[in-house]
Amino acid sequence: MVRKHTLSAVVALSAFVAACSGGSESSGPEKTVESDAPAAATAAAPTGTPAVDDVSTLDGTTLASFTGDAAAGKLVFAQCRSCHVTDPGVNKIGPSLAGIIGSKAGSVAGFNYSPANASVGLTWTKEKMFQYLEKPQRVIPKNKMIYAGLPDAQKRADVIAYLENPG
Repeated sequence: MVRKHTLSAVVALSAFVAACSGGSESSGPEKTVESDAPAAATAAAPTGTPAVDDVSTLDGTTLASFTGDAAAGKLVFAQCRSCHVTDPGVNKIGPSLAGIIGSKAGSVAGFNYSPANASVGLTWTKEKMFQYLEKPQRVIPKNKMIYAGLPDAQKRADVIAYLENPG
């Protein structure tokens, strides 16, 4: 009986992690293709934790290069809903993202942030959110969010458009 419960817990946890990752991590031929990128492009990518005013992305894109579509962003945000909502004052596994653009990191009332997030000292500008959504652990190392990131720059722009106007 214990084995059955353990197996159920492992399956549930695997499903949860897969939902949060949005499929951005792969374990097949795609990884090999990604690793075949030219060495010059890899060497040019920013490394380490960026400063709070640095909005450079790993893929070299900028938010200004994209027009965000809130309707498309709502569809992309569906993968975030297991942890976040856009309703004010409603915290789940993650904090409410209502009014997140323009707010200080670690400032949503009633949410227990990691020390890393609570003390990072950044403001969620659209550009910083664009960078963060690409790879959260790069921007705020040791934060509690297990989401691997959203490598598609257009989808990041769409989510930001949705977060600005979730209505």
